[in-house]
Amino acid sequence: MLTSVLRGLAAASLAILPVVAPTPAHAAETLPLAEAVTRLPVDAESRDGYDRDAFRHWNTGDDPSDGCSTRNEVLIAEAVEPPAIGPRCRLSGGRWWSYYDQIWVTSASGLDIDHMVPLAESWDSGASAWTPQRREAYANDQGADASLVAVTARSNRSKADQDPAQWLPPAAEVHCRYVAEWVATKLRWSLTADGAEAAALREAADGCPEQSVTYEPAA
Repeated sequence: MLTSVLRGLAAASLAILPVVAPTPAHAAETLPLAEAVTRLPVDAESRDGYDRDAFRHWNTGDDPSDGCSTRNEVLIAEAVEPPAIGPRCRLSGGRWWSYYDQIWVTSASGLDIDHMVPLAESWDSGASAWTPQRREAYANDQGADASLVAVTARSNRSKADQDPAQWLPPAAEVHCRYVAEWVATKLRWSLTADGAEAAALREAADGCPEQSVTYEPAA
């Protein structure tokens, strides 16, 4: 009898314990751009050993069952007017806004998918030490809107592998957004910045007092 009473009391005490939701392992954070820039570790960069093939990109994407590569999944997601999707994920029609140069594009073939922080730059900034699997995850990252962006082939190739100390989009009115997305991507993947890059980011942040940066660390 006593044992039954004790069990009942224990069950009742558990029933009134507060329920505490687990803290997300990778919670998103929003910071002013100037503060976000200070979160970037500053270190020298090295391109020793870089090979673009070290980053397997345009794999089967977030949904392997849809038959689309990462490239096409990004094009579909970023289309202002959706394209028709044919066999083997062939895209036709559609309309996109290339924010780098403020141009409308009406053919998927006229677009590149830009890695916000280029593959070579990520190698210089820490990805050289990653596993092949992590580099593949980086190269196909659809977990953050800023990581991959559909832009005109001309603007993407003008950018090449340059950082913001060397290149900013042709449209001056998007510089604050671009710098914020660059910083967000580096923070997401725990990448460093070299001295010249960090100085350029601080200068840009001074001119963008209202700009914020939202990022969530990659798994």
